[in-house]
This record gives sequence, structure tokens and C-alpha cells, in this order.
Amino acid sequence: MFADQLEETSSPYVPRTIQTVVYGGLSVGILDGLAAITNSAVKGVSPDRVFHYIASGLIGRDASYGGGAATVILGVLLHFVIAFGVVAVFVLLSWSFPVLLRRAVLAGMVYGIAVYFAMAYLIVPLSAVPKIPFSFSGMITSSVIHMFCVGLPAALIVRSMSRK
Repeated sequence: MFADQLEETSSPYVPRTIQTVVYGGLSVGILDGLAAITNSAVKGVSPDRVFHYIASGLIGRDASYGGGAATVILGVLLHFVIAFGVVAVFVLLSWSFPVLLRRAVLAGMVYGIAVYFAMAYLIVPLSAVPKIPFSFSGMITSSVIHMFCVGLPAALIVRSMSRK
């Protein structure tokens, strides 16, 4: 009986949830990637180095920066996996806290900041990525990027997809 109820209640939401995560993850991945590339270009860093840096979190600095195009591709893939994960977490949170959808703009901005701090102070330190010295201006810039290019699009896409 429980399996029948689960099948009846959850199956209509699974395709929509997957579609939401795909659309949201692609949007967040593209926006955040472009922001990272632009922010790095201002500092004289080439786009490939952004994705070498991301790949270095998994395979280490020497392997990543010496890996050429293959590790750039790995960095891009990892970047999008993270973006899909960020959107999936927002979807799950919105199921328990519907206010996140009612107040999507504010919730998205706060979520973007939370994602930044989780990445900067939990995920990155646990990875093999080369350590970068702390910069207050870098923290502010990254927080704003995460507000507008990660949290806000994730929240707006999840809200939009939940209404259909």
C-alpha cells in the first residue's frame, strides 16, 4: 500500500524536479562561470586558469595546471556538477520551507551568500585546491557574484518551475 501511495504522489514531481535542476543548474553554471571568468580577466587571469583552479580541487595543483585542455574540461564539468547540486539543494529546501518560493528574491540572495560561505570556508579548504590569501574585497565581490549569479537565478527558476 505504501509503495502505491509513494508512486501516486511522487511520480508526477520527479520529471519536473529533474527538469528544474537541469534548467537551474545550467543557468547557474553559465552565469557563475561567466562571472568567474570576467572577475578573473580583470585581474589578468585567463579563462582556462579558472577551470584549472576548479579541477585542482579534485586532482591537485600540479596535475591540474599541467593537464592542459583535459583538466580545463574537468574543471568545467566539476563547475556544472556543483551548480546542479546547488540548485538541487534549493529545491529540497523549498519543499520543507515554502517561504523560500514566496520570497524568492530575498531567499535567493541569502542563499547565494550561504553558498559562497559554504564553498569558501567548508568545501574549498577540504579540497586539494591551492590556497589563496584572504582578501576582504575578494570576499565582497564573490558574495555579490553568488547573490546574483547563483542564489537569485536558482531561487527564481525553482519558483517558476514549481508553478507550472
